[in-house]
Amino acid sequence: QPAKEEAKKDEAADKEKEAKAKAEKEKKDAESKELQNKRVAKSPMEGRGAIDWREGSGALAMENATIWTCGKNGVLTNSSFAIGDRKITQVIVQVWGGGGIDFKGAHITPGLIDAHSHAAILGAVNEPTLPSTAMVRIGDVVNSETKNISEQLAGGLTTANLLHGSANPIGGQNQIIKLRDGASPDGMKFEDAPPGIKFALGENVKQANWGEKFTTRFPQTRMGVPTFYRNRFTAAQQYLVGQASRLSSGTNANSNPSLSGKSDSGETPSSRTGKMPVPQRRDLELEALGEIIEGKRFIHCHSYRQDEILAFLRVMESFGVRVATLQHVLEGYKVADEIAKHGAGASCFSDWWAYKYEVIDAIPQAGSLMRERGVLVSFNSDSPDLARRMNTEAAKAVKYGGTSEEEALKFVTINAAKQLGIDKRVGSLEPGKDADFVVWSGHPLDSRSVVLQTWIDGKKYFDRDEAVKRAAALKQEREDLIAKAKKLAKLAGGVGGDGGEKDDGSFFRVSLEHQFDGVERHCMEGEAH
Repeated sequence: QPAKEEAKKDEAADKEKEAKAKAEKEKKDAESKELQNKRVAKSPMEGRGAIDWREGSGALAMENATIWTCGKNGVLTNSSFAIGDRKITQVIVQVWGGGGIDFKGAHITPGLIDAHSHAAILGAVNEPTLPSTAMVRIGDVVNSETKNISEQLAGGLTTANLLHGSANPIGGQNQIIKLRDGASPDGMKFEDAPPGIKFALGENVKQANWGEKFTTRFPQTRMGVPTFYRNRFTAAQQYLVGQASRLSSGTNANSNPSLSGKSDSGETPSSRTGKMPVPQRRDLELEALGEIIEGKRFIHCHSYRQDEILAFLRVMESFGVRVATLQHVLEGYKVADEIAKHGAGASCFSDWWAYKYEVIDAIPQAGSLMRERGVLVSFNSDSPDLARRMNTEAAKAVKYGGTSEEEALKFVTINAAKQLGIDKRVGSLEPGKDADFVVWSGHPLDSRSVVLQTWIDGKKYFDRDEAVKRAAALKQEREDLIAKAKKLAKLAGGVGGDGGEKDDGSFFRVSLEHQFDGVERHCMEGEAH
């Protein structure tokens, strides 16, 4: 009998324990459900985009500032300029006197332009599997979500040339963007900018520092690089000839009667021969190279050594092609006259050197020396971090080489715009151009000056005072999200808070859009530059 009573007590205790566990679980489930339904995250657009913009609000004047026009008017003191409908409408050497924004003591420059960037590319910057990847497009992988955009706006950058890396002799197609924070990838693209493409020379393309498992790829020597260019441009010429012959015979000319090949009597080649011409197979690589030959696509070529620069220019000249820019061009000062004669621009590092043997003869005076010999010179970053300080990069041309301050600022404004073929829209503060400009606390080439405001298309995208508030709100939102995630994990019996397991935050993942935030990205993803 005592054994039966003891068994009943145990059974009752088990039922009570089960009931308590069930009640506890139901309580946790209810708490978890309530927490899940509680919205902590704010709208993705909150804290992004243009600040205090009123569409159609009329003209707005920036008054009483020192204006670096980077145009024919030079530097204007105690002057004003007006914007309206996203354009600069007037630049005057006097106070506007019409209720504008008083920037007394401040300096205003055009928005800065980076002619060589990888800062807003989703995923890898190279497609290194073929020596020619002219068919791939950076425009397909623009990353509108990276924090590099807001950080570079804080440094006065408004336009960037996103380039494929330098793993291949012929890389992918570029994409010029405006740093319209909050816009979609397509919304960031610079409308009607001339298309371009990345080429490269030197160690990278012959796989001197990478690709040990894939060294059967041609070319493997400096000798092979110009030969490869001749091969592909010859193929592109033949492709264009094939297109032209088919157009003249009526194929691919449906929308243009003048190209249909009809005779005066209305006959077509097919009606005369009884056979339809065979359509030419479309080749996206040769199509892009053909656009270069036709003068429709700009070449931006990674280059270091003088001998390779000369060899490359001669090969391109043999096909009637003018190179738009030589990128980095560290030994360009040795062949400055030849570069100027060809008509190529030089988009340089300001003072990079000695990071590998190929750049042993780099000097910080290179940009100034090439400018003196008639080369159109810009300074680029090739670095998400350095792109935040393009103004001090320009200042190095003053220190190294004695370039005037006004000309040095052009290295990161109008000169870069000319190299990219967008100088009719940006690069200087002149009537009719896009209202892209930067307000500085002091002289723009002074390392102590900071950006107060950055405007693109007449809209303010960065304001230093507002940025502090936005940063604080974003930090609080992040903390709230982490607290919620940890509490949910704890309620579910997993990692989180004081749940007893190692609190390593393993339930968080970095999204692809933010994978490279805070990471230095170069032409070879840190392996070589």
